[in-house]
Amino acid sequence: LNAAPGPAPRQRVRFLPTPAAGGGGAVELVAARVPVLADHPFVRGPRFRKLKIGAGHRLDVKASGVFVLGIGHGNKLLTDLYNCHLTKVYTVGGLFGKASDDFSDTGNLVEKTTFDHITREKLERILAVIQGTNQKALLMYSNIDMKTQEAYELAVKGLIRPMGKSPPIITAIRCLQFALPEFQLEIHCLHETQQYLRKMVHEIGLELKSSAVCTQVRRIRDGVFTVDDTLPRTQWNLQSIQEAIRNCQLKVETELEKTLA
Repeated sequence: LNAAPGPAPRQRVRFLPTPAAGGGGAVELVAARVPVLADHPFVRGPRFRKLKIGAGHRLDVKASGVFVLGIGHGNKLLTDLYNCHLTKVYTVGGLFGKASDDFSDTGNLVEKTTFDHITREKLERILAVIQGTNQKALLMYSNIDMKTQEAYELAVKGLIRPMGKSPPIITAIRCLQFALPEFQLEIHCLHETQQYLRKMVHEIGLELKSSAVCTQVRRIRDGVFTVDDTLPRTQWNLQSIQEAIRNCQLKVETELEKTLA
């Protein structure tokens, strides 16, 4: 930021002595606009000395994907977005036949099991049960009377969400890929942690009379932000960051207006 071109210095009016038109060594005062030297970098020093940066929903060291940061005024917007209780979307990879102490494929191996009896249909039945159970929890924590007009309107807009803190809630889950022993899920959730998702993979393996470890947790959406909005490490520069902020500004304002109105 300090290396970028700064704003033009402020101007102020000063009366400067100027040779008079008649000559003869006479001097007169003429009003002129001159820059304020107090704004010069050599006088005031670096323009930016502090920059407040806040982190949104965090990712642990074994996860990847969308990670939202707030800069300056964006820290307040991050808080407002957090209060919207927006859904996050993950792709989660799993591997049947193993169990580890931390539910991931890099943890210490606890046991090995057979998995030949598992089919995609059996997996999808388990996923349907998980989604149905979590839908009931979502309605319970939303504190909305489902027999009212308000509940109907919120359901149409997709705005039925917990009104405060709640346990992790899965709003949707489906199988994207299935090729034994590997599988991949898409999970829409609220108030989760990445470790919670790894444990869910482990529990799915148990429900299928086997075991499973998590091979990948990747967040592909965090509220209004998607993978298309993200900046890879090679684009961490001032111009790209400014452009990303401008591109996301309208989406953030629209979501806050719709949810917090």
